[in-house]
Amino acid sequence: MGDLGDFIMKQKADIGLIGLAVMGENLVLNMESKGFTVGVFNRSVEKVDKFIAGRGAGKNFIGAHSIKELCDSLEKPRKVMMLVKAGQAVDDFIEQLIPHLEPGDIIIDGGNTHFPDTIRRTKYVESKGLLFVGTGVSGGEEGALLGPSMMPGGSPAAWPAVKEIFQAVAAKVENNVPCCDWVGEGGAGHFVKMVHNGIEYGDMQIINEAYQVMKDLLGLSADEMHEVFKEWNKGDLDSYLIEITRDILAVKDEDGSPLVEKILDTAGQKGTGKWTGVSALDLGVPLTLIGESVFSRCLSAQKDIRVKASKAISGPVVNFTGDKAQMISDLKDALFGAKIISYAQGYNLMMEAAKEYNWNLNLGGIALMWRGGCIIRSTFLGDIKKAFDVNPALENLLLDPHFKDIVEKAQAGWRRVCAAALTNGIPVPALTSALCYFDGFRSERLPANLLQAQRDYFGAHTYERVDKPRGEFFHTNWTGRGGDTASTTYVV
Repeated sequence: MGDLGDFIMKQKADIGLIGLAVMGENLVLNMESKGFTVGVFNRSVEKVDKFIAGRGAGKNFIGAHSIKELCDSLEKPRKVMMLVKAGQAVDDFIEQLIPHLEPGDIIIDGGNTHFPDTIRRTKYVESKGLLFVGTGVSGGEEGALLGPSMMPGGSPAAWPAVKEIFQAVAAKVENNVPCCDWVGEGGAGHFVKMVHNGIEYGDMQIINEAYQVMKDLLGLSADEMHEVFKEWNKGDLDSYLIEITRDILAVKDEDGSPLVEKILDTAGQKGTGKWTGVSALDLGVPLTLIGESVFSRCLSAQKDIRVKASKAISGPVVNFTGDKAQMISDLKDALFGAKIISYAQGYNLMMEAAKEYNWNLNLGGIALMWRGGCIIRSTFLGDIKKAFDVNPALENLLLDPHFKDIVEKAQAGWRRVCAAALTNGIPVPALTSALCYFDGFRSERLPANLLQAQRDYFGAHTYERVDKPRGEFFHTNWTGRGGDTASTTYVV
């Protein structure tokens, strides 16, 4: 073989990837198309050969049949990315990688990992002299191939080494801005991906509730609803999920009827929405809309008992006598208002998590990362970036003048939708809980004074007074039979 042949043979890969399933295969094709040479390995090695001979044929891939071979094929500092099932498999591969890596090399987890695992793995891998990146990757199969949204966190020292590759493969928005930037330390990347998925649950649920109101209250056909979503997608609600809903409603089954009506109404979930809800409860953040979205999926899964209940329990007869066009306009307002609430709550959760875990989150940058490539991409995310540019210390999106104005204007239509749905027995848990949050948030006084009195009555939990400084606690002997001993105060 001549000199040129030797040169080609010796060429090292820019990055290695473990896991040639749907996401992995498409992501490495994306990397290669951007000019990178990629080393590939899979636990069942026949997949490697199949890929190199198939979709990877004639392209800049180096197939490896062992972890050692993969590590040996990489430029230093070595960068090895895993796209394998979250959980034990990630830990197992980390253990297999460590002996073949040296200080400064980088292990990357691109799976849907629960963020506490990433916090733990970052510390562990750093203790071995290596660097760790846990990155959320959103956009599904198509996103992986054409440009996903990527949310990397972990060891800050790793970012300069992976930045070029990550930003090259990520989706691009106006002026070629990549939907990928450094999120923060430890598990921050995977936390933000988890919140992204929680917001996704919320967006999907409020769209589903709007669909049910149009179908059951207004009696619209799938074709009519298709036209409504088509119109909505041209304005403020322009987003990936509105777009695909528009398309779904137009698809016909073999008999010419709408396919969507043939699909069984039991929803599945993979856990990221649940994790978001649990995290909110842990941090004491009112994440009501996303919580209701998770519970709505749980209720949908109880199909058999709902069928029984539908025959045993009666509710109001649906009777809409109003203006359909007005109600469709109101529904648009309700969707937009609730969507803002969903993001306000999601951002509130990220802010509290940043305090709890000492992460320096780039809140405006996160909105930009979600503008393209991912499931919740929408035009309105640019406005969130602006809000944090104007006021980096913004405590809640609802306090930004732009969003405050939108929600104030949307609330009349939103209230009419909720009232009509509740009066007619149509469940709209996410739209109503978002409205209740809005009303609670703008209330100077909530009935928690009575709640504190109740807690003090039965458990001597004490209370603060409106006429005394904060931090001073009082106990009342409500029955005359109690003593003066008060329970230790604690903050929920």
